[in-house]
Amino acid sequence: MLEVSNLDLHYGQSQILFGVSLSAAVGEITTVMGNNGAGKTSLLKAIAGRHPASGGQVSVAGAPARVSSAYHAARTGISYVPQGREVFPMMTVLENLQTGFACLPASEHVIPDHIFDLFPVLRDMQARRGGDLSGGQQQQLAIARALITRPKALLLDEPTEGIQPNVIQQIGEALRLLRDQGDMAVVLVEQNADFAYGLADRFVVVERGAVKRREIKADYTKAALLDDLAL
Repeated sequence: MLEVSNLDLHYGQSQILFGVSLSAAVGEITTVMGNNGAGKTSLLKAIAGRHPASGGQVSVAGAPARVSSAYHAARTGISYVPQGREVFPMMTVLENLQTGFACLPASEHVIPDHIFDLFPVLRDMQARRGGDLSGGQQQQLAIARALITRPKALLLDEPTEGIQPNVIQQIGEALRLLRDQGDMAVVLVEQNADFAYGLADRFVVVERGAVKRREIKADYTKAALLDDLAL
């Protein structure tokens, strides 16, 4: 569903990504891991149109994707849950969800019931301001908002960061359900090795802006993962 080929990225004169390639299949969770500063967040931002790539190509469902802006990336089916959540604090939960309508035709400006089935806490908090939610509730809102766009590829950047354990478990269960629906590819950037290893079908380990290793879970032990991350 998602194919990234030879992606380069610069911040000014500094090159951050060096020919990064990865594939993410429908019905699988592809986890990108690496130590701080390895380029994981920059990779997701480039795929999601948040920062222009210097070279390479992104394709969705076999067709080149226009990722020159976040809007165009969303229109091609790429949805991004950023690190830090970026919930609109003064807008209600409902209004935050409705911002996902921006890249959809008017006929699809409806919040599907399955969004609230995945995250029941949001159903009862639709009138509450986003800034009044706990960190875990904001993370669930950020994922739900991304799902409003009906993505073909869902990108998540550190969804467990600063989240209490019971909500981490709920997010993990939601991601498993989304994977098992078999209609999207999921790319997960994560520092929590236990969470990542429990969910991932495939691993891409990044080091200093380049791919160090690609593995499928069946051939990759948790001990090998930790060794690659030098943890």
